[in-house]
Amino acid sequence: MKHLVSLALACVVALSLQAQSTNIEFEEFTLDNGLHVILHQDKSTPIVAVSVMYHVGSKNELPNRTGFAHFFEHLLFEGSVNIERGEFSKYVENAGGILNANTSYDRTYYFEILPSNQLELGLWLESERMLHARVDQIGVETQREVVKEERRQRIDNQPYGSLLEETMKRVFTKHPYSWPIIGSMDHLNAATEQDYKDFYAMFYVPNNAVLSIAGDIDKAEAKELINKYFATIPKGTKEIRRPNVTEPEKTAEVRAEIEDNVQLPAVIQAYKMPAQGTDDSYALQMLGTLLSGGQSSRMQKSIVDEQQKALFVGSFPFALEDAGAMINFGIVQQGVEAADLEKAMIAEVEKAKSALMSDDEFQKLQNQIESNFIQSNSSMAGIAESLANYHMYFGDANLINTELERYRAVTKEDIQRVAKQYLKETNRVTLYYVPKKEKP
Repeated sequence: MKHLVSLALACVVALSLQAQSTNIEFEEFTLDNGLHVILHQDKSTPIVAVSVMYHVGSKNELPNRTGFAHFFEHLLFEGSVNIERGEFSKYVENAGGILNANTSYDRTYYFEILPSNQLELGLWLESERMLHARVDQIGVETQREVVKEERRQRIDNQPYGSLLEETMKRVFTKHPYSWPIIGSMDHLNAATEQDYKDFYAMFYVPNNAVLSIAGDIDKAEAKELINKYFATIPKGTKEIRRPNVTEPEKTAEVRAEIEDNVQLPAVIQAYKMPAQGTDDSYALQMLGTLLSGGQSSRMQKSIVDEQQKALFVGSFPFALEDAGAMINFGIVQQGVEAADLEKAMIAEVEKAKSALMSDDEFQKLQNQIESNFIQSNSSMAGIAESLANYHMYFGDANLINTELERYRAVTKEDIQRVAKQYLKETNRVTLYYVPKKEKP
């Protein structure tokens, strides 16, 4: 039986390698105003993904004006000088497309998925966002209420909704990763119209952006349209604010109890980890998959299935541009004490430290990593975003074809080493989420 399992795993690896052997071809260039452009042509389906990634996230905000990056994700759908207020999304929807945006600690990303004959529409919309956005008091007031409602729904009134916020402010005490992406409502209320205009002028400029297009395009036509809509946008003149903060190493575990709108307690264990793209971050990503990647992962089998101490348990390496946090999270099974779940979670971490995994388990882990990587680049939207990410963070869009080699270079010994080096008590933040106590 063991021989058959090994053979099956080898077949999966071979298929994964074959799927990855066809490189994702792309072309890239930079306009005179600093806008970096990446084009990937794929005529298999008549759709195109048009995306713009701005190198601005919550970490680029001022400490007394947090929430601006996320706020602008909303504000820049208000319209522009040439797009009536509230009409931005209708252009895409009426063309049969979809659009969205998201903000992280490090960047803000906008995209449209359109029929390929609507490429020009997507480019015009994004050029309007970059050059002519409505940054005025009417839009600010409207979107401020939208953001407040989002916070109420997603964080304040959502069970465990403040988990990331409460965790990150303890993992990071000096670095801007310590404040939440959604920011402070007081800061947004206190900001003036000029504060918003200054933020737009600093960050929403071509030399702080990547235009990434993937899908059924004619490259010559795409280049003409890009020049038509983007080449005349002025280069930004303000020095772009980048934090230069080194988070000090922790010398003792940090513990806290959070009362929340939950029925069952939860246990969070978070460890500061190195920045994305470092050798150790790849090893920690693989460690996270080992611990909780799928129904047969170590934590799932041991803590959920066998010990029945948790309804859910997972490990989430959260690598960011400057540093990161590896977060282990479990929801306590009814009738189980949070302390018992905490001990069980620590026990699985200690197993990863004390013994190397078997060859079969390591092979399975490599298969999972390769499968996840290939799936992330299986759509035009995924390819467009990956190309932009790799250029923005590493200056190398071709990592879309080569990054898998960095995972393959990780050894069993590397995974054991990073478990010992980073998942230690003195580097740990432990939180208990508990039901709110009844007021007398």
